[in-house]
Amino acid sequence: MSNQPRISFEFFPTKTDTGHEKLLTTAAKLATYNPEFFSCTYGAGGSTRDRTLNTVLQLDGEIKVPTAPHLSCVGDSKDDLRELLHLYKDAGIKRIVALRGDLPSGMGMANGELRYANELVEFIRHETGDHFYIEVAAYPEMHPQARDFEVDLQNFARKVHAGSDSAITQYFFNADCYFYFVERARKLGIDIPIVPGIMPITNYSKLARFSDSCGAELPRWIRKQLEAYGDDTASIQAFGAEVITNMCERLLDGGAPGLHFYTLNQAEPSLAVWDNLKLNR
Repeated sequence: MSNQPRISFEFFPTKTDTGHEKLLTTAAKLATYNPEFFSCTYGAGGSTRDRTLNTVLQLDGEIKVPTAPHLSCVGDSKDDLRELLHLYKDAGIKRIVALRGDLPSGMGMANGELRYANELVEFIRHETGDHFYIEVAAYPEMHPQARDFEVDLQNFARKVHAGSDSAITQYFFNADCYFYFVERARKLGIDIPIVPGIMPITNYSKLARFSDSCGAELPRWIRKQLEAYGDDTASIQAFGAEVITNMCERLLDGGAPGLHFYTLNQAEPSLAVWDNLKLNR
């Protein structure tokens, strides 16, 4: 077994042809670093279903990096999910990121025949056996809709026991929360790899807004330093690369099995961290 950590990169499907071409260029550059896989997100309520499907097949087939589609159960029927699973299986896709998914604006309560990620994992296993390597989500700082941390841990355990192979966390900026989450998970008998999700820092206002909405804590010292840089993009990116590199070093030194970069369809911020870490290519 190699000591090289598992590195993966996440994309989102774009709305325009120009954006899609940029995504493919970004993916081709990241592919030269030989990541373990790419993943591609799935919009709220399956709103990007066709674009996700097309992007996954293109990344896997043309860029030649194994690509994992995100699949969520909110808003999709079992027939819809079954059709997608068999499309991916027939195309040779081997990995899936299984999520409950976000509700589209105005949908209200979850609809669809499956309501939770553990039910989706069970469904995938029932339909396709062991064909897919299944990733699920983990929330070191707690899912924003969970009642409390203990309930959230039990929800995570249900997803794992339903047949998950590995987990990818929501991003965070405090390595201690990751280590504490993993420690608690191990005490529950969960032994699958739990890979930290990494969000490069490139833009303060967007990062602060997104972090507030998804429940990822942006520490005050980081906020204040980013505020001080104002519109100085170069300083923000240099500071961000340093902060994220230091955190990733601590995560890997502490036993994290790899890193999953939320690229936002950009190559350079993630690769700056990769190069700083002196990871193999």
